[in-house]
Amino acid sequence: MNFSIIIPTFQNFDFLKFTIESINKNSSHKHEIIVHINGKDELTENYLTENNHKFTKSEKNIGLCSGVNLATKLSTHDYILYAHDDMYFLPKWDEHLANEVNIHKHNKFYLSMTQISHTIGEKGNVQHIHFNCGDSLKNFNLNKLLNEYDKFEFRDLQGSHWAPHLVHKEMWERVGGFSEEFNPGDGSDPDFCMKLWNNKVRVFKTISKFKVCHFGSITTRKSNVKLNNGTKTFLLKFGFNPRFFRKYYLKGEKVEIYNGPLEDPGFSFNILYDLIINKCKFLYHYMVSKK
Repeated sequence: MNFSIIIPTFQNFDFLKFTIESINKNSSHKHEIIVHINGKDELTENYLTENNHKFTKSEKNIGLCSGVNLATKLSTHDYILYAHDDMYFLPKWDEHLANEVNIHKHNKFYLSMTQISHTIGEKGNVQHIHFNCGDSLKNFNLNKLLNEYDKFEFRDLQGSHWAPHLVHKEMWERVGGFSEEFNPGDGSDPDFCMKLWNNKVRVFKTISKFKVCHFGSITTRKSNVKLNNGTKTFLLKFGFNPRFFRKYYLKGEKVEIYNGPLEDPGFSFNILYDLIINKCKFLYHYMVSKK
């Protein structure tokens, strides 16, 4: 099984190099790494050229969504794995993904990693493992991570909607990749999942054995990156916000053990109430946008 690994980057050479080295060291399946370089970055460009990695580039930062879409056009394999440029891929990550793909008799799936992070994150980030092995490359303790990561007890979870994520190339092309109205990137993950949902994908699964250590949005924390309002864009596009989608479609607001493909949301007063609230917000933002 062959993977096309798509990584957008913006002025983040050291972390990108660290990410790529972890992929090459800890992979057993054939893969290609394709990077999009946002903005002028000769150091990154030279490194990728010297190591025979494909890349696309733009003179300015055109955003995560546009960059990923450009890079994916160079992919030659059937499976698209989108990843960040500040991650350490742990041993056998691709074996675990390949085993999971082989379970399914179709290509309508969205498979995500289990994240190991030094930060707990929003609402405790219960889908992820809190483990501190360093918050920068200078104090990162790789031996500590490698000695402990496989001891964490974790189960496959329902309702994944985060990166790294794996989809079949046919599904990527069917939904048109990332929606570029979400540049530079906030809201692009739930939007991508919503488009997959509208194309009959019902397997949204976190793979417990597919583990990645994530330093945590290094690029978006930079002062020269201005985030978009992804929640508003999602609301105007679909009529409800990402939280509604995660809660009632993906069942991913709380920890829920994976128990098979998801079903369409049923009817309940809670759903109706939340939907009415969302429609009111939609009308407000729609009217404001028309002024």
